[in-house]
Amino acid sequence: MNNSALLSLLCLVALLHQSLAASPQFNVIQFGAKPDGRTDSTSAFLAAWKQACSSTRGVTLYVPKGRFLTRSMLFKGPCRNSAIFIRIDGTLVAPSDIWAIGNNPNWIEFQYVNGVTISGGVLDGKGAPLWSCKLAGRKCPTGATVQQTLGFSFCNNVLVSGVTSLNSQMFHVVINFCQNVKLQGVRISAPGNSPNTDGIHIQMSTGVTVVNTKVATGDDCVSIGPGAANLRIENFACGPGHGISIGSLGKNVNEPGVQNVTVKSTTFTGTTNGLRIKSWGASGVRVSDVTYQDIHGTSATEVAVNFDCSKRNPCKGIRLDNVRLTYNKKPAVASCANADGTTIGLVQPGSCL
Repeated sequence: MNNSALLSLLCLVALLHQSLAASPQFNVIQFGAKPDGRTDSTSAFLAAWKQACSSTRGVTLYVPKGRFLTRSMLFKGPCRNSAIFIRIDGTLVAPSDIWAIGNNPNWIEFQYVNGVTISGGVLDGKGAPLWSCKLAGRKCPTGATVQQTLGFSFCNNVLVSGVTSLNSQMFHVVINFCQNVKLQGVRISAPGNSPNTDGIHIQMSTGVTVVNTKVATGDDCVSIGPGAANLRIENFACGPGHGISIGSLGKNVNEPGVQNVTVKSTTFTGTTNGLRIKSWGASGVRVSDVTYQDIHGTSATEVAVNFDCSKRNPCKGIRLDNVRLTYNKKPAVASCANADGTTIGLVQPGSCL
């Protein structure tokens, strides 16, 4: 690199540093938030968001170390800028009282936001009291049937990095009607017997990527609903949990389908399922062009591969490539009904296609 090029690079770095240093930063403490885990800081967070969203320049919303108690929070756009960086060094704590959030279906939700990054921090959903209420058959808040810790609706260009979600009341992360969303280095944790605590739920969204993420929960590690397309999951760890599920699909008439889903370099440990596609009874769902490749391990049941397709819409284009599964140290069994496809390489259990 000659002196002129080096000088240009140094000038560019200096300008970038000045730009970052000049970006406004809104610390929730300045808006009245208390890091004691007892004082309700909801209004402080919303006030900080209002300032960040109304800025015409990229901004940082900062949550320092400490525990911040909040009720339901809706961070709503559209905003005047498309570069909001939310840095969390502390822990956000939901109320232990299940009626404090009440019938609101969301704890933390972003709507109509373009260009937001959430980096670091812990989201403690305090889900145990609600789980106990539901398991005991007592009267619980109706909104709790779809309660989520972190939700995005009608958002574009979202990055969630290094965030930990603990003990969500129900779903941990929900992505709905969004485009270009990336989750990386996310950690999700709830007991294996916690009801309906799906790790990541994706529907009606395109261009969603989940990488380097670990989910241990009481339901699906990832659930993929209608209208999801161009979804990629890679370097992913699941367990305990119910595996990665597409569906259930076909509940509603003219429901949009699911297309182009890739799951790669994924480990399932102590899960009730691995990969599955689910539909509602004798629905009109058609399953086609699905490849299972390089799947190795043990099965908790003798039937490790099960294609139970409908006569009305048989499964087509199923491909098994180098699938090796065992049960009690012996090759597991495959079961097929109304499924057509091919096998390539060594396949254990023996192919029934």
